[in-house]
Amino acid sequence: MIRIGPAGWHYKDWQGLVYPNPEPRGFRELAYVASLFDVVEINTSFYGPPRPAAIKSWIQQVADNPRFRFTAKLWKGFTHERNATAKDEREVKEGLTALAESARLGAVLLQFPWSFKNEEENRVYLFGLLDRFREFPQVIEVRHASWNQPAIYDSLAARGVGVCNIDQPLFKRSLKPGTQVTSGVGYVRLHGRNYKHWFSPKATVRERYDYLYSMKELEPWVERTKAIATQAQETYAIANNHNLGKAVVNAAALEVLLGQPAPRLPAALLERYPEFREIVTNPTGADSSAG
Repeated sequence: MIRIGPAGWHYKDWQGLVYPNPEPRGFRELAYVASLFDVVEINTSFYGPPRPAAIKSWIQQVADNPRFRFTAKLWKGFTHERNATAKDEREVKEGLTALAESARLGAVLLQFPWSFKNEEENRVYLFGLLDRFREFPQVIEVRHASWNQPAIYDSLAARGVGVCNIDQPLFKRSLKPGTQVTSGVGYVRLHGRNYKHWFSPKATVRERYDYLYSMKELEPWVERTKAIATQAQETYAIANNHNLGKAVVNAAALEVLLGQPAPRLPAALLERYPEFREIVTNPTGADSSAG
């Protein structure tokens, strides 16, 4: 089972490309994304605890796609800032539990920055954090090559924790693409290869992930995703290069390369990226029929 989709769905710069502008009455962005793909990675949960009321609304919006799953990034208070309180933990778990009980939760992604290196203090923190959220299916994403050690993979496998295989700009100590599987959940994240802005302190999130993969650049990830899927029960491939809808066309291209039916992408998006027209035989404008 391979599910492919974008990271996030609510972006202002998707208006007029992925979504109609203005959006017609009754149009729901998440419902539309769920008509195209079988997974979306929740991005807002990285910035604050997911609220049960929001979770309930999201579940309702994807009701028409029984295959659909969410993956959720863990709040950065646990992974980046390390200042989360016991109250924060309760609130995060409340939202994640609501999602898990709906049978729509694929995995919780614990994503750490490049500066998070394989050092004793960080290992203690990481495995302690995994223990705190052990009631949920977990996947960790680390970006520094120091974590690429058999002992680390063995420890994750013993805990039933998955590994995120990433595509990122490759600097001297950057973790390279791989096909690691340490649990029943396989995971891929495509961040783009924007070398200019990747480590720039002045770059916005949009600038850092502003990159369009060519079909040729996606092909090696087809083989990696297949290899991962042979070892995992469920595999998620997430396109995080979300600026101006690039994640949508690249996720759609990956689906086609993996032999899945081509989603009917909006005509405006294909006009923006005409090199991907061949992946869609019947492009359509986004309308209110998705919800």
